[in-house]
Amino acid sequence: MTGSPVVGISSYAEEAAWGPWHQPAALLPLSYPEQVAAAGGVPVLLPPLPGAAAAVRRLDALVLSGGGDLDPAGYGAQPHPRTTRVQPGRDRAELDLLAAALAGGLPVLAICRGLQILNVSRGGTLQQHLPDTVGHDGHRAAPGAFGTHPVRIAPGSRLAAILGPPPAGGELQLDVPTAHHQAIGRLGAGLVATAWADDGTIEAAELPDPDEFLIAVQWHPEAGTDPRLFGALVRAARHRVPGNGKAVPAEPLDSPA
Repeated sequence: MTGSPVVGISSYAEEAAWGPWHQPAALLPLSYPEQVAAAGGVPVLLPPLPGAAAAVRRLDALVLSGGGDLDPAGYGAQPHPRTTRVQPGRDRAELDLLAAALAGGLPVLAICRGLQILNVSRGGTLQQHLPDTVGHDGHRAAPGAFGTHPVRIAPGSRLAAILGPPPAGGELQLDVPTAHHQAIGRLGAGLVATAWADDGTIEAAELPDPDEFLIAVQWHPEAGTDPRLFGALVRAARHRVPGNGKAVPAEPLDSPA
């Protein structure tokens, strides 16, 4: 393909205030489109509305963004008292976006909630409140702020190819920006876990097919200083062959973002 890849980013449906106005809005932290643009893509915000998935055929890649908790009914669970900001309409819209993107062979980067959408779409479940399981608040240190914790990345994964190499004689570990209280419970069908926190929480998953670029991380790369995941997504969008349902060869790719 030629030109700058067009990258769709799923957006939030929230009450928002600007100037004298206070209304429901489709919004997104600016860091998401900034990262896409810095990597050489053209960011397009996708509202969480029925029918938004029709836009996928005009896109070259998709980012599923973070946000509130998924409706536990979507994975056969009762809501935990700490499950909040549930929006079934957004769940449906993003499930449709993901299905359309995968059917069209688009590269996908799923972030935080996006990883959870991916997992549930494949029959997986979620842990609804991590402190109940891991016994600490290290994944979300304070409301409205990002913390940091290390993750260990599986050797040989596409994620490792993007974020490596590991130190000589050691394993690849990175400190990542984090702000979540839910995580993968049972891993969805066909997914492979590719990163873990020290407490065993799954922090990333991907498809093992080298022709499919689908990387999902529980952390927030848009909030950090490492641009490599967004760069890899945009490179994947440049290298895909439209219309054939295939994405890109595994990293590394020769051309820069």
